Amino acid sequence: MATIKNFEDLEIWQLSRTLCQDVFEIINETNLKVDYKLKEQINGSSGSIMDNIAEGFERDGNKEFHNFLSIAKGSCGETRSQLYRVYDRKYIDEEKFKELKDKSLVISQKTSAFMKYLEKDDYRGIKYKKDN
Repeated sequence: MATIKNFEDLEIWQLSRTLCQDVFEIINETNLKVDYKLKEQINGSSGSIMDNIAEGFERDGNKEFHNFLSIAKGSCGETRSQLYRVYDRKYIDEEKFKELKDKSLVISQKTSAFMKYLEKDDYRGIKYKKDN
C-alpha cells in the first residue's frame, strides 16, 4: 500500500466503481427505475462498496481500513443478493445477471485478499504511534 497514494489507484475501488456504474445503467435503462425500493437499495449498496473502500483508505491506518473493507465486502454481498431480485423480477436477462454477479464475486474475492494482506502488514496508522 505504500506506493498507492490515492484510493482511486486501488483496483478494488476501480472495479467497484464500474459495478456501481453498471447498476446505474440498469436503473436508467429498465423498469427497475419504477421499482423504487429495490432501485434505491441496489443503488445504495453498490455505491457503498466504493465509498467504504475510499473512506477506509483515507483513515490512514490498516486497522480502520480493514474494518471499512469488511463493510465494503458486506455491501458487495448485499448488491449481489439484490441482483438476484433484479433478475427474478425480469429487469435484466440471464446474461447480464451472470456478468454482474461475476463482477461482484471478483470484487469480494479481491477485497478479501487485500484484507489478508493488511492483516500481515505492520503499518497501523499515524494515530496509533506512541509518542516518545
